[in-house]
Amino acid sequence: MIKIKAYTIACLIAMTACNQGTGEKSNKEDAGPAAIQPVACVGSLDPIAFADTIDGKSTALYILKNNEGACAAVTNYGGRLVSLVVPDKAGKPVDVVVGFKNVQDYVHSAEPYFGATIGRVGNRIAKGKFSLDGKTYTLFTNNGPNTLHGGKKGYQDVVWDAVQPNDSTLQLKYLSKDGEEGFPGNVDITVVYTLATGNALKIDYHATTDQKTVINLTNHAFFNLNGEGSGTINDHLLQINADAYTPVDATLIPTGQLEPVKGTPFDFREPIAIGKRIDTANNQQLKNGNGYDHNFVLNENDPASLHVAAEATGDKSGITMKVYTTEPGLQFYGGNFMQGKHTFKSGAKDDFRTAFCLETQHFPDAPNQKHFPSVVLEPGREYTTSTVYAFSVQGR
Repeated sequence: MIKIKAYTIACLIAMTACNQGTGEKSNKEDAGPAAIQPVACVGSLDPIAFADTIDGKSTALYILKNNEGACAAVTNYGGRLVSLVVPDKAGKPVDVVVGFKNVQDYVHSAEPYFGATIGRVGNRIAKGKFSLDGKTYTLFTNNGPNTLHGGKKGYQDVVWDAVQPNDSTLQLKYLSKDGEEGFPGNVDITVVYTLATGNALKIDYHATTDQKTVINLTNHAFFNLNGEGSGTINDHLLQINADAYTPVDATLIPTGQLEPVKGTPFDFREPIAIGKRIDTANNQQLKNGNGYDHNFVLNENDPASLHVAAEATGDKSGITMKVYTTEPGLQFYGGNFMQGKHTFKSGAKDDFRTAFCLETQHFPDAPNQKHFPSVVLEPGREYTTSTVYAFSVQGR
């Protein structure tokens, strides 16, 4: 069963007491070259390779550190996590997030979502349409007949305004304008990355709107807990705190049903190797996603507090990642569409199923599925959600 360490939860809830650094502002008020700093823990990453100008705005690489051997690298292009280094069972630093070595590789990638902040609505919207108060909104369809992760130019392709107040925190801001990708309302968004005590990376999302709209933000980090370039993730152990999932049609749109995981390949209530039951020949749902690419209905879904969503362990490294969230759903994606077309920062290729995603979220196609948890945001209300990826070593 998934277990939660008390000291970790205390840190996650009282995050300001767990942050590293002085808390004093460091004058890093610009997203340009002033933010560049050589830091040993980013390994082969060269921060200068992230200093560029895209859509008239400066991009950079920002480094987050704590005092426990962890380090994260984030770029404001797409608000994306580029690298996350944590110690393995031997104390060796391991980069558990796959990514590229320069910003232009992200710009030109055929897979645009590596490590990115996703919005305005993460996951899929059926046929690129939804209605609010009787008005139908039409979106760009970029995934077969459907809209995926915000449309043609989602938040993964914009340059966020960045402020780094201390060594462990990065604040990103973006104004998503009314009509952008077909969505209504000017939406003011803040995303805060914090690398905390307990080797926990916390991501806080905040948004307000001047017009009724829909919003569902997430992060699309691709993980390999044995390290980038270490091979298949099918031998990782995975546990998901969900008794049900949302089955999908052939275009990966939920049917609207909540199906029990018991007796199916989607039963991750106890730890099991990711690839143990991935034989798609015997399951139509797995055929639809070419493997795992499904939303799980979390057993705990209190939006006011963090709850455990999942736990994964690298079979070689012994690194365990626990995922906590305030969201009701979790998209587990097993890297089924990775095709070896890209070269990561380690020099490895993005080969089939060499990374996985655990995306905390509201359910796919929620704007069109009225009995799913709502993604509607109204003026005068604040959208808030948090997710934590907490790392430890198996047996400790």
